[in-house]
Amino acid sequence: MLTDHDTLLRQLHELRSEHRDLDTVIGRLAAQPIDQLQLQRLKKRKLMLKDEIAWLESRLIPDSIA
Repeated sequence: MLTDHDTLLRQLHELRSEHRDLDTVIGRLAAQPIDQLQLQRLKKRKLMLKDEIAWLESRLIPDSIA
């Protein structure tokens, strides 16, 4: 059975993968004349993924007591 930690790690891996894929797609599309609205949507999705990745990473890193 997967633990909460394992589930978060799997989700983090999936989000990072999607983020990388979007980065590649955006890079290719930016070099071509395309629908700017579509490009903006992809960039917005990429930023949302970045926020989700940061949130998951903060959940996986144990709090340090100063």
